[in-house]
Amino acid sequence: MTRIKPERIGIVHYHQYSQILDMVEQVKKIIGDRADVTVSSDMDSLDVDVIITVGGDGTILRAIQTMEKPVPVLGINMGALGFLTNVDPEGAESVIERMLEGFEVDRRSRLTVMHNNRELPQAMNEVVIVTSMPAKMVHYKIFVDDNELETIRADGVVFATPTGSTAYAMSAGGPIVDPRLNAIIIVPLAPFKLSSRPSIISGESTIRFEPLSSGKDSTLIIDGQHTQPVTGEDSIIIKQSPKPALFVDTGIKFFSRVRNKLVEWRVGNDVHNG
Repeated sequence: MTRIKPERIGIVHYHQYSQILDMVEQVKKIIGDRADVTVSSDMDSLDVDVIITVGGDGTILRAIQTMEKPVPVLGINMGALGFLTNVDPEGAESVIERMLEGFEVDRRSRLTVMHNNRELPQAMNEVVIVTSMPAKMVHYKIFVDDNELETIRADGVVFATPTGSTAYAMSAGGPIVDPRLNAIIIVPLAPFKLSSRPSIISGESTIRFEPLSSGKDSTLIIDGQHTQPVTGEDSIIIKQSPKPALFVDTGIKFFSRVRNKLVEWRVGNDVHNG
């Protein structure tokens, strides 16, 4: 696999908190004069070999959505949990040092969403369709490759990538899926049907979401960043994007990271609650 030795590095952050600004300065100091560095919150202005984001997962999601062309991303986690931002501040120096010597690219699948034949922003984690009215269920059908998978009443549904399986889909009872798999995860939200369960389908499949509640509007949400009203007459098609997201391969194994993150979160909350 081709290794990239970066000559131009972009540092992206969207918040002005002192901890984040201090980390930006620390990253610049680590890089020194070994690469040209640009600090920005405007992705359109960056022509770089790699981007280092400083923030939480939301910072990475926003950066990826606004890229004109795919650029490998390395995320330094300044947020609460962080599955996409897999480098903690304490380990940032060693990871950046290795990256400067050359890195391989980790490709992660994304989802393309068509709403009434109009393409929406691509999803790195998930596409969520949820009722717009609390305590009012959505009635819908899901088709996979024109075969009906489910007719159900529920609060909504999550369509997730393997990368997004540790986000909203996991909190809704979905499985944790290795991001190397070519798959799409479907997780109903609070379904009014005991037999309804999460499904994992081929990443080559085309999904059609068909709303059946003409008088009950829903909202489509992409990665918590983009929202779109959905009515009972709308057509929604979801499939794997031909353009994956690119990440710096840090060598940190997926399930090791998941275990550490979940144990860290649980212990932190136990201490807080205790």
